[in-house]
Amino acid sequence: MALAPLVSSSPGENEYPSGFPQSICDEVPAPKYLCSHCDCVLNGAHQSACGHRYCLACVHWLIRNNKNLVCTKCKEDPNQQSNHGLLTLDQFFNDAAINKEILALRVHCTNHGCMWKSTLKDFEEHQSQCEYALIPCNVGCGLMVLRRTLATHLEKGCPNNKSTCPTCSSPLTPSELQKHVCPSDKKATKAEKRQKDNKQANSKRKETCHFSEVGCTFKGSVEKVREHESSSSAVHLQLILEVLRGIRISVPSPPDRSVHFPGLDLLLHGQSSPSVCVQSTGELETDGDGGVNDMALSLHDDQAELEVGQQLHALQQRLQIMENIITALNREVEKTQLTVAALDRDSHNSMQLVEHLESVVADQQQRMIRKDVHIASLQQSISAQQDVSYDGTFLWKICDVSQKLREAATGQRSSQYSPAFYTSRYGFKVCMRLYMHGDGAGKGTHISLFFVIMRGEYDPLLSWPFKHKVTFFLIDQNQREHVIDTFRPDLSSVSFQRPVSEMNVASGCPLFCPLARLRSPKHAYCKDDTLFIKCVVDSSS
Repeated sequence: MALAPLVSSSPGENEYPSGFPQSICDEVPAPKYLCSHCDCVLNGAHQSACGHRYCLACVHWLIRNNKNLVCTKCKEDPNQQSNHGLLTLDQFFNDAAINKEILALRVHCTNHGCMWKSTLKDFEEHQSQCEYALIPCNVGCGLMVLRRTLATHLEKGCPNNKSTCPTCSSPLTPSELQKHVCPSDKKATKAEKRQKDNKQANSKRKETCHFSEVGCTFKGSVEKVREHESSSSAVHLQLILEVLRGIRISVPSPPDRSVHFPGLDLLLHGQSSPSVCVQSTGELETDGDGGVNDMALSLHDDQAELEVGQQLHALQQRLQIMENIITALNREVEKTQLTVAALDRDSHNSMQLVEHLESVVADQQQRMIRKDVHIASLQQSISAQQDVSYDGTFLWKICDVSQKLREAATGQRSSQYSPAFYTSRYGFKVCMRLYMHGDGAGKGTHISLFFVIMRGEYDPLLSWPFKHKVTFFLIDQNQREHVIDTFRPDLSSVSFQRPVSEMNVASGCPLFCPLARLRSPKHAYCKDDTLFIKCVVDSSS
């Protein structure tokens, strides 16, 4: 049955007190644990002189609002009425023994999704901390949110949770404040971005060593190249020496071995040599033919020098061509590096655009979900308005009975409410509550059907408590034998007083119809997996 609201032990004048709701107990509580006034599990049990027990809050409320108060239980039994039935505050005493037993009862949390179970002693502490409890937003936006989602609501969804930008004093939500950029900071932000982009481009651009023309393969940033050139002099000299040795090998030796280049030998071999000279391989004779020999030797030397000069000129031309090729290649490499840096920047901008679009799409999807929920709520409201009855008679059609029985048996959905209807055009607003797998005394064996009084628009004009006879029908669709149960309201029960919340505690028939009879082949209570339940409120009674 529906939960009665928990109140403190010292309620205000306009609050209606009650104990703990019976529905939180794992097992049906014994009658000795129930309050004689609110019929809930005793909260701070006190026993009167006549032997009946009341909640402490109920005691204070009854004494404050009644004169010559008579015990509720004694009033119901005229044989027990006596002077002991008159209640005053000094006729109550704390029942410590029963309080100890009550606090040891096994209970569970009724908030949807919470799996907490313990004893009643810990129930109130858990209720004050339950992550699945609905609580009002603490900045006053008027919404009820789960305690576990309050932080997310304040950060992303609460319209009242706003902070002021210290620079421009604009009121912003937390998510807006994270993305907010003041107008005065935009120029500085753009300059910092340009500086960052230039720094990234310089860090990605790689320079080559100036000695790459002689074989050095080092590449890196400008700073790394400078550091390399200053610390690798010996390596660079060795590369130059290898190039010169290659040039010497490529130059063919002249026929006469008498011509030497001591400077080149010194550079290539690192050896000391005598002063540069040109000498013949043999000694010159000083006979009469000496002039002829000197002339022949001179012509031979001139021819050798000419050949060496031609070879050196050809090598210089080849070196010049190679230098031109290397220069052109360096320019192409620089262009390629600039192109790569530009592509990297474009790729980075594209990634940022994609991330922005993904966030926009996610936001639109969330809006679509909220719209779908709102549309479903409106459709449900329209459907409920179409089913409203104003004559105290309501026929409730229940489809998919097999599935609802399975859900009730497994605890997925133990009960369901009918649409609201009225006893007359401006009368009481009521509904039915159905437990397909039973509740209380009928749990697991019967269908339980209860009558619920809801808070209506015309309650101030009506006579309270509710006094009209209520009749339930389970329709036999073969029109043979309907299941009928009738009850009259208990005028002292909180279930039939004027509602102070959306609906009162449900009251009715826990043993309305045995589950075995529901599938009886002799009757057609469930036909085509559909039930029809009828409620008639006799407004003339």
